[in-house]
Amino acid sequence: MAQLIKLEDYVSRYEWNMYRYPGQFMRLKQEQWNKLYHLWAGETTDDETEAEEQASPISKWKALFKRGKRQPEPDPNDEETLPPTEEELKLYFLNRLYPLQLKWASSTVRSVSFMKQSYYQDTTLKYFLQRFPDTYLVMFYPIFQVKQAPIDGEIILISPVGIDIIYFIEYEPGATILAEDARTWSVVGQSDGDEMKILSPMLALKRTEQIVKSILHAEDSTFPITKVVLSRMNPIISRLEPYNTAIIGKQKYEEWFTEKRKLVSPLKSKQLEAAALLLKHCQTASVKRPEWEDDRDEFAMGE
Repeated sequence: MAQLIKLEDYVSRYEWNMYRYPGQFMRLKQEQWNKLYHLWAGETTDDETEAEEQASPISKWKALFKRGKRQPEPDPNDEETLPPTEEELKLYFLNRLYPLQLKWASSTVRSVSFMKQSYYQDTTLKYFLQRFPDTYLVMFYPIFQVKQAPIDGEIILISPVGIDIIYFIEYEPGATILAEDARTWSVVGQSDGDEMKILSPMLALKRTEQIVKSILHAEDSTFPITKVVLSRMNPIISRLEPYNTAIIGKQKYEEWFTEKRKLVSPLKSKQLEAAALLLKHCQTASVKRPEWEDDRDEFAMGE
């Protein structure tokens, strides 16, 4: 599960300490997955109490969580049970972990940002977090502060081997995207039959690339950067692939996605350095957390 280190201009725990939280997240995720899997498999752990042994698997696993203030209380009559297959269990676990990722990307011990509630159901954000390995760090439409001016960035995926700046573009199934020139592209084959003109994704990608390059260059940091136009369900027809840019439409998506998933590597110091530098130059809007507000996370982790 990729890590959400920046969401728009919300305050992030990762910007507070970029070198601590990625490793902590990975350890906590593995610990909680192991506990859930043991419960699902009908096994027991060494520290289970007699009361826990008598409880249902789902209630025992929920007891491993500390509930945050912003999450609704469960229905006491809820008859939820663990999924029957291991694959379904993995998705169940990722969905339970997702609100915690949003919390880490919108609050710290002392500050909190007012996050859009729509992010709890955002399928694009869930895709980037739930389909990529833990060592990928995601900046989801960050807002950079450049010469006192805020500038919107595209999705940034920071892996141990490089940075992908991604323009995510999708239309209804059956539509085809035509990469025509440097300023305009077209979308054809939609149900209404009309051809639609859109701004070339290259404009936004180049803008974000320039910001990222300038930040890293100013700090004497180097890390490979690739621009990506990504569509999972629509073919993209392009006569030429711009320099240092991957045009990934429906035709090439599975190959691109498989390659990303196959990357097996620990977190790298260059990766964390690049992420920390980018976070340093992001805009952040937050307010001081009320002293009385409970900051317990869903997982028993401590600060």
